[in-house]
Amino acid sequence: MHYNGEDNISETSAIIVMTRYPEPGQVKTRLIDRLGSEGSARLHEKMAQHTIAALEPLGDINGADIFIFFSGGTSAKMRAWLGEKLKYAPQITGDLGAKMAHALEQVFNAGYNRAIILGTDCPDIDSTTIIKALKMLRWAEVVLGPAKDGGYYLMGLSKPCRELFQNIEWGSAQVLSQTCRAAEMQNMSVKFLHTLRDIDTPEDLKHIKCPFLLP
Repeated sequence: MHYNGEDNISETSAIIVMTRYPEPGQVKTRLIDRLGSEGSARLHEKMAQHTIAALEPLGDINGADIFIFFSGGTSAKMRAWLGEKLKYAPQITGDLGAKMAHALEQVFNAGYNRAIILGTDCPDIDSTTIIKALKMLRWAEVVLGPAKDGGYYLMGLSKPCRELFQNIEWGSAQVLSQTCRAAEMQNMSVKFLHTLRDIDTPEDLKHIKCPFLLP
């Protein structure tokens, strides 16, 4: 974490984390051949906890609300795993785009005027990155954190827009470019954060900088 407590963000900001309960065989499936189902689940568990720890100052000091939209497990299991201070909601069925669009619509309908949505696959993300994204939403409608694989590790929005999640080839190297085209079609202004790497494949494992994240 690289947070110094000097930047203030609005209490109407919502931070959404999309994740899954760490059930062996159900998470990080592309890593099972390398790490095994138990090892892949432990890595997912540690990466999720690492992400939540990076976000905690935003809730504790700045008042941003942190939502966990989860699949697998139950609300009780998620609270036992990640704690009682967060807000929990199950993901809907459908593809990733439908799940993300629904989560964002839920927080905007609840009255939040800025929202960040991210997963737990990027161990280099920190609170400074989130604060920067929230600040950028003051003059941009969409903020994207490009991932090295052609996707994005974070999206920020100043208003809901379901069209940003439609007709996207999820899991492909075209996700970022297709999302940018969708934003252009909606006449939405876009700003970009620095590029980071998601950890999804065996090749990605060598780029993990935090040794404690390795199972």
